[in-house]
Amino acid sequence: MNSRRMWQSVLGVLVVASLATSACRGGVSGGIFRTLPTGTPATITPEARPTPAPSPTPTLSPTPTSAPAAPRAGALPSLSEVVDRARPAVVAVLVQSTALDFFLQPVPQQGAGSGSILSSDGLIFTNNHVVEGARKITVVLPPPDSRTFEARLVGRDPVTDLAIIKIDATDLPTLKLGRSTDVRVGEWVVAIGNALGLEGGPTVTAGVVSAVGRSIESGQGRELHDLIQTDAAINPGNSGGPLINLQGEAIGINTAILANAQGLGFAISVDSARPILTQLIDRGRVLRAWLGVSIATVTAALAVENGLATNQGVLVAGVVRGGPAERGGLRPRDVIVTLEGQELRTARALTEFLLRSSPGDTVRLDVFRGPVRTTLNVTLGEAPAPSGP
Repeated sequence: MNSRRMWQSVLGVLVVASLATSACRGGVSGGIFRTLPTGTPATITPEARPTPAPSPTPTLSPTPTSAPAAPRAGALPSLSEVVDRARPAVVAVLVQSTALDFFLQPVPQQGAGSGSILSSDGLIFTNNHVVEGARKITVVLPPPDSRTFEARLVGRDPVTDLAIIKIDATDLPTLKLGRSTDVRVGEWVVAIGNALGLEGGPTVTAGVVSAVGRSIESGQGRELHDLIQTDAAINPGNSGGPLINLQGEAIGINTAILANAQGLGFAISVDSARPILTQLIDRGRVLRAWLGVSIATVTAALAVENGLATNQGVLVAGVVRGGPAERGGLRPRDVIVTLEGQELRTARALTEFLLRSSPGDTVRLDVFRGPVRTTLNVTLGEAPAPSGP
């Protein structure tokens, strides 16, 4: 396949908005990639936790701020003051990793993303796909500061595509977190980030909230939920940067774009991100409920093909040996039809329920096993920690 046709084929897939490497490091398969120069590299030590800082863990609750003066009727809002509040806390995240070439030889790769400073002593949030698989991370502060720091990984969560990194610095500007539950479709928002890895500091783009509560396939076998959709331009390199409101508060974390669409970008809602970031700061990983099954939504065709007693529910395609589902009595080919007394229609609904649950919770399931309907009580376990750096 020649290069022109190859790139044409790329345009039909979802790409994660980090400027990743040509070997697709840290991005979605089929993404748009470009090799960039990096600054001074920094060694990540995934296993090591950061040395306890003298300052307390940052508070991730929303910080009330005074609203800017309302624009006159019919006028577009001035964004300069809004950007001035947030831009000093948006950093460039430069990453070095290693990929294998056609001959299985290691080849150095470089990529870039964005991050936002959460605490004055250097805690920074970004996307998991920006730092996943990285050997070295460099953080560059925006002008006029422009200092470069080595960074270490505090924790990451592939399920929600979030990560926390840390630099050794003090008295840094911080980004305020707002409330994404207050976001309304049609309101103005601003995306800030290291778009295309260009020099000169973060890029600023503006638009409106196009939709809320979106779910999309990440391209890595996972779905991202509770996303804010915006037409503010989000480009490769923006990943991990904030989507801010007119008060200069982060209401989302830019994470994905649709390559085959015009003006469709997605940000993880800050209300969904807040508890994940807190756990990553506190323990380096997320304690998440785990059922230990592979599942599929039952359709009429699937029911006929597999001789199921119902054409509605969630099919248990596989059960992890020794996992919570097996211990609770679930078996392959069972069809879960209710969850905690509520009808269960899709695999997505079960996944979203587990994301809201905690290890140790006991859930009641009604299942069809062949033509027989039975009730099972399953105690959820803790999801295995992600492997690798």
